[in-house]
Amino acid sequence: MVYVRKDFSKTIAFYLQDGVEVLDFAGPMEVFAYAGYEVFTVSATQKPIRSQGILTVTPDYSIENAPKADILAFFGGNSAAAYKNKKVIDWIKSQEDVQYYFSVCTGAFVLAESGILDGKTATTFHNSLDDLESQYPEVDVRKNVRFVDNGKVITTAGISAGIDGALHLVAKLQGLNAAKRTAYYMEYDNWNIGDGLILATDNPYNVPSKPDLSIFEGTYEYKDNTHLVLAYDEANGNLNAKIQGTNYPIYHEKEDLFSDTNSQPVFFKRNEKNEIVGYELIENTRLFKKLN
Repeated sequence: MVYVRKDFSKTIAFYLQDGVEVLDFAGPMEVFAYAGYEVFTVSATQKPIRSQGILTVTPDYSIENAPKADILAFFGGNSAAAYKNKKVIDWIKSQEDVQYYFSVCTGAFVLAESGILDGKTATTFHNSLDDLESQYPEVDVRKNVRFVDNGKVITTAGISAGIDGALHLVAKLQGLNAAKRTAYYMEYDNWNIGDGLILATDNPYNVPSKPDLSIFEGTYEYKDNTHLVLAYDEANGNLNAKIQGTNYPIYHEKEDLFSDTNSQPVFFKRNEKNEIVGYELIENTRLFKKLN
């Protein structure tokens, strides 16, 4: 199910080499797929490759016939097969109008070899940080960071960190709530929002001030003569709706407008005293009243 507006969607080329780490590409692939982006796979040829010697993947395209993409993504696991292949590097350099470059783990070596990381800050898999630093002295290599965002270029640490970097890119492209919905759908409950080195000016976590959502707390009517309880989740900047024992995040959009996990709007209403009196799921229809 798609959780973002399709008119904001991007095409993303996942370059996969033989021996690529499964979670390096599969984690971000799930993020981007759930977020509604068009992902396709590319390799040096269209011959099947083996990921970690386990999973067989047949690339959608080779570097000879791959369509243009808005975003190019590279991953670890035998990454030397990519960055030591002159044809692959030439293909990367020939790509035009690329909006973002994204790497996970030692996929950073592919970007470095292509010159994309020259003069930029980057990270990679913890066992490869020293190698990246020594092989590419023009790159400012950072340790102990989950991801690094230079603006158009995002590199992440190893394996699971790719999920964090992908969610960060969704937040940049679609807004933080879109990334939160994606993480919720994937049940990525331990996502530490914004836990990276962000050098870009378009930081999706920079907000003028967090509104106090505690005024929306309380017990409300709900469907089928049931009720729900809203509580302010200050850490995540959301409301949590407890419905029949299960918590669902409700995301703040602006003023009294919120949205649920399915991107459907929730309209809170006030009385003449400016007190919250309930909410509507479709504006100007049934009011689900606040009970206390």
